[in-house]
Amino acid sequence: MTLRVQILKNKFNQSLGLPFKELLPPSAIEQALAELKIKYKKRLFDPIVTLWAFLSQVLDTDKTCHNAVSKIIAHLAESEVEIPSTDTSAYCQARTRLPENLLEKLFKFSAQSLEEKITEEYLRCGRNVLVIDGSTVSMPDTVENQKEYPQPSSQKPGCGFPIAKIGVIFSLATGAAIALCIDVLNTHDIKLARRLYSFLKPNDVLLGDRAFCAYTDMVAITKLGCDAVFRKHQSRITTMRKGKIVGNCDKLVT
Repeated sequence: MTLRVQILKNKFNQSLGLPFKELLPPSAIEQALAELKIKYKKRLFDPIVTLWAFLSQVLDTDKTCHNAVSKIIAHLAESEVEIPSTDTSAYCQARTRLPENLLEKLFKFSAQSLEEKITEEYLRCGRNVLVIDGSTVSMPDTVENQKEYPQPSSQKPGCGFPIAKIGVIFSLATGAAIALCIDVLNTHDIKLARRLYSFLKPNDVLLGDRAFCAYTDMVAITKLGCDAVFRKHQSRITTMRKGKIVGNCDKLVT
């Protein structure tokens, strides 16, 4: 999985223009804008071009706004339109105008589109395997961000960045995230996980590390018609009796 992701990142980095225009077509973005009733002016840095550039900027090894604007210029050079200045201010302003709910909607669209392309050969014994995990993300140190997602309490005010905890379920077949939730830093992984179980479909197999090893959750997952494979938590004791494992095994499977 890591190798495939790196290959894709290298492909994007070596591409001229905006490679996301092929993965996220204008029709999909325009439909999302219409459904959310988002109005925008026709300009060089409209939500479509700005979004393509923003996604490329995130994945690029050179994450500067100058590089992002260069990609936009290369993209527009293919069309008979006015080529913008290399100044980055217009792009930066356009990026701040991207609505958060638009990104959320397109996130779901892209995940669903990839899921629909999964064939039998990519399944595990005919079943779709999903991986659940948690992580953290930092963000600019603004008053609004600090209020919503405070920095770690161990850091003095002004010496850290706002940090949020995220929980994600992604497909083992496509590598795409299909569900995501976000909360404050001290939220436990399993609390976030319980907000993601609703995205599971019957016959799915959920794979996770020992942070998600709880009998209550495995029962909840089973009731959804799914199975769970979690690594045994280190606090659970494994005992042997007459050559057989008694109690908890190394991996808990329902």
